[in-house]
Amino acid sequence: MGKTRQRADIVFVGGRVFTGTSPTPIDAAVAVGGGRIIAVADAATVRSLADGDTEVVDLAGGLLVPGFQDAHVHPAVAGVQMLGCDLSEERTIDGYLAVVAEFAAAHPDAVWIRGGGWSMDVFPGGTPTRAMLDAVVPDRPVLLTNRDGHGAWVNTRALETAGVDRTTPDPADGRIEREEDGSPAGTLQEGAVELVARHVPIASPDEALAGLLAAQEHLFSLGVTSWQDAMIGAFPGNPDNYGVYLRAAREGSLRARVVGALWWDRERGLEQIPDLEERRRTGRVGRFNATSVKMMQDGIAENFTAGMLEPYLDGCGCATNNSGLSFIDPKVLTAAVSRLDRAGFQIHFHALGDRAVREVLDALAEAREANGSNDNRHHLAHLQVVHPDDIARFASLDAAANIQALWAAHEPQMDELTIPFLGPERARLQYPFGDLQRAGARLVAGSDWSVSSPNPLWGIHVAVNRSVPDEAPNATGTFEPAPPFFPEQALTLSQALTAYTAGSAWVNHLDGVTGTVEEGKYADLVVLDRDPFVHPPMEIADTRVLRTYIDGELVFAATD
Repeated sequence: MGKTRQRADIVFVGGRVFTGTSPTPIDAAVAVGGGRIIAVADAATVRSLADGDTEVVDLAGGLLVPGFQDAHVHPAVAGVQMLGCDLSEERTIDGYLAVVAEFAAAHPDAVWIRGGGWSMDVFPGGTPTRAMLDAVVPDRPVLLTNRDGHGAWVNTRALETAGVDRTTPDPADGRIEREEDGSPAGTLQEGAVELVARHVPIASPDEALAGLLAAQEHLFSLGVTSWQDAMIGAFPGNPDNYGVYLRAAREGSLRARVVGALWWDRERGLEQIPDLEERRRTGRVGRFNATSVKMMQDGIAENFTAGMLEPYLDGCGCATNNSGLSFIDPKVLTAAVSRLDRAGFQIHFHALGDRAVREVLDALAEAREANGSNDNRHHLAHLQVVHPDDIARFASLDAAANIQALWAAHEPQMDELTIPFLGPERARLQYPFGDLQRAGARLVAGSDWSVSSPNPLWGIHVAVNRSVPDEAPNATGTFEPAPPFFPEQALTLSQALTAYTAGSAWVNHLDGVTGTVEEGKYADLVVLDRDPFVHPPMEIADTRVLRTYIDGELVFAATD
């Protein structure tokens, strides 16, 4: 007897399919049954699996793609920010202050005004002042983290509440921006944020869960079906999102597939590894798996804390005595990486400057020598500046390059706060996606939301064009488009789309069941309103998500 054909619950017809198994879309239809893909074939074959109860989705010339997977994102934090004093939609000082004033007026009982999302390039020198906030909220403390999460804007009342004044020394891992007399000016960098943030009431468990679920809905609307949360732990001003994820997973409200990267406390050493192992043991619930460890090796270039091989320049183009920070001593890093690797953890590194990248690759090389090869799938995120000598090491060490493509463009933060202090030769080494691809590195992709937009199509647009979409929140706002940012480092549309699907599925150890459109895999699928492969590259960002499915269940449908 012949094999009984499985009836399709849904069929997708009338467009093309980017399967991820070939570099270009194919003319095909797709059938889904029981939450899995049961056929990728011609339309007649797929329609033969349908009956009167099968839903027929007409792609209408659009493109069916695997669900996007964000390999570096912070939804739990971003969601709480969305529900708080959220500045991410504004792009002027007056706009920021209007949002703060409106939020404060709407929440008269709030002891603290907390939120974030401001951009450094909006302010002269990248540093807002306490006087600006004092003008709209003089009577209550305010703390607003910037969009990259590496600094905060505070008012005078917040500094007084925390006891931070002209006599307060800078912490080893941060800096207090100061007025001429040494008084705090209102911007706190890196570890200095904690001086004030430790006094801020954290979101309640219910508020934190609401934030996570709001973020999940937003990601679904952008076609993101899985992600890796790059910061699982307790942080000043935020609840321990480990517990938030476990609650959502137990209750079934977490519908995305999520890997959690457990925070490596840089104030501690190897003694924290048993704690991380225990968190991993208890952190596998439903669709949440806390199987990665996040190690932040350096800061960011805009505030001169990214770890560089050579010193930053000053405003006159002369070398300074500052080469950035290594948050984890390289000797400790090497020992910890070998131990974590041997314990079977994946390690998710923040490595932005060329020295930090080299320190991480050196540590991975030591781990490979000590432990041999394995399938832990370590990855380095951000990679703003990579020395050419280190490009080929990614492939040789099987370390994935986790790219945040939206940053690889000319915009004010790059042109005013970064390039002048790197110098022209080092600036050319930024975001070398093309070189990494050509050298055989595995590319995976993420957004770093709430630092920047979580829209994968915007990230893909920049990876291909090396320029920002006009509608993106960090666009220059000028009518003349900026020139491409070192276009020799551009990716093809296929390469960028693969990084955001199969690449990130690999880094999340989900490639066996997701990341491509193939028979037997979960029906985590996204319907796009057009096929970007047949449109000009500068129109990639115009592409819209119409429908998002997880296990063949509709989790988002556009209403316009």
